[in-house]
Amino acid sequence: MKVLITGANGQVGRSLQDRAPAGMELIPMSADKLDITSAESIESAFKEHSPDVLINAAAYTAVDKAEVEEEDARAANALGPKLLANACSENGTFFIHISTDYVFDGEASLPYKETDPINPINIYGKSKAEGEQAIIRTGAKYAIVRTSWVFSEYGKNFLITMLGLGAQQQKLNIVYDQMGAPTYAGDIADAIYAIIEHKDKIEHEIFHFTGNQITSWMDFAKFIFKIAFEAGKLPRRVFVKGITSDEYPTVSKRPKNSVMDCKKIKDLCGINASDWQAATIKIIRGR
Repeated sequence: MKVLITGANGQVGRSLQDRAPAGMELIPMSADKLDITSAESIESAFKEHSPDVLINAAAYTAVDKAEVEEEDARAANALGPKLLANACSENGTFFIHISTDYVFDGEASLPYKETDPINPINIYGKSKAEGEQAIIRTGAKYAIVRTSWVFSEYGKNFLITMLGLGAQQQKLNIVYDQMGAPTYAGDIADAIYAIIEHKDKIEHEIFHFTGNQITSWMDFAKFIFKIAFEAGKLPRRVFVKGITSDEYPTVSKRPKNSVMDCKKIKDLCGINASDWQAATIKIIRGR
């Protein structure tokens, strides 16, 4: 089976390469090899590789910068998925697309289900929502995987940022009133490969896949610092003070509740939620 991966240098893209099942032929493509905003570039990639599955791990993820770089965000997050899905539809390729909890407004009191109405509150979320809707309209066979608070060994993410700050500062202020579930990119990769195993019974599905424990950014940071100190990765303990979102203003508004219900992916594909605490421990101890 040929599997083409866009965004191959990102967190999920690199994790997909780490965890590919035996016998699967991966075609990892970064932005310099495949421009997902160009129909010509996509057509060329399909002609050369004829993939059975396409995993779109490419995205514009700079949430605050998206407010001033709206055109770039929409090109990567809306136009790109549309063009990829069109190509998948034309070539009979199964399309897996990674989306986000930010398609919701964060006002719900219960975890979001796949059937709940979307209502993004920032440009990043709106661009991702537009990408989802564009995929659905193409008629391609697809699985859209919404995830949240992605972290890994790779690139720039909350865990890596906290370890860097913790090495420099003894006291940090972290937002406590935004709730969600951190998700390890390696577990996202495993979930995607499980979806591929079940692709014959999937036509047009949206799945939620996140961490198995709800937390806040503040408590996630506290956990990171606790494990890092105990593992000898920090010279001293780091003290975290919780602050509100209003006390830490950002260019882009964030959802207060990013918790999503992951029952559907478990029932249909047998995929358990990401054990983000175990993944955090493994990453820190391995650094």
